[in-house]
Amino acid sequence: MASNLTGVYETKLKDGTRSYRASITYKGKHIALGSFSTARAAGKAYEQAQKILENKEWTLDSYRSNQTLPFEKCVVLVNYRDKGLYIPTPIYLEKKFFIYYLSPQQTLIFDIDDLFYYSSHKIMQRGSHLFVADYGSQISILSRYGIKSYAVEGRDYRFLNGNSSDLRYENIEILNRYYGVRQYAERGFLKYKAIIHIKGDFVIGKYNTENEAAIAYNKAADVLKKNGIEKNYMQNYIEELTASQYADIYMSVKISPKILKQKAN
Repeated sequence: MASNLTGVYETKLKDGTRSYRASITYKGKHIALGSFSTARAAGKAYEQAQKILENKEWTLDSYRSNQTLPFEKCVVLVNYRDKGLYIPTPIYLEKKFFIYYLSPQQTLIFDIDDLFYYSSHKIMQRGSHLFVADYGSQISILSRYGIKSYAVEGRDYRFLNGNSSDLRYENIEILNRYYGVRQYAERGFLKYKAIIHIKGDFVIGKYNTENEAAIAYNKAADVLKKNGIEKNYMQNYIEELTASQYADIYMSVKISPKILKQKAN
């Protein structure tokens, strides 16, 4: 039902409660501004949206917390006004990257190659965990870079410029790709340590290559399972090795005798 306020429509929620939707049309695009409990609030949101679209001096720095129009919608409108591309998520485009606004104070930087994905996937936050809903699951945004859920910043991956909000591919370096594998330096050379958790962390061994350490972890997990220790150890998959190459390393790689002696209680 149309309201006497421009851009405001009265609707009803499932429980019968009245609600008021605000929307605005700009450059032929109909843009929903949100639902509000009163017609006055919806009308105010429309007025604020109109001001943003008509006044290029209104920037995201102009936003105030007591504003009726949600900040997320402000980002959408400012980007559409300035860049001419409507994006339904709170993204502001730059030439070679884009800024995703989690809040007025918290932003993320992404490569332009990720624009299609994040224009259709809203980023949510729980504590320090950032994720999107995809196929009914909560998917960590770090998983797009091959960063596992157990990974620790500084140990398994790092941000080259020190800014953990800069998620451009060139800024992320993966240090440890595999379960139970840790890099370390010995006499100026890069080495790899394999570790597996039983009741505490056990060192499986130290190795010259990442592949050896990853396969040693798999071998230790197999031994523990054979010895009756029922834990859900994930297996490492090394894409660049053929089955015969993997088997050769698996047979020759040594693991700690302490692992061999571990038995189920």
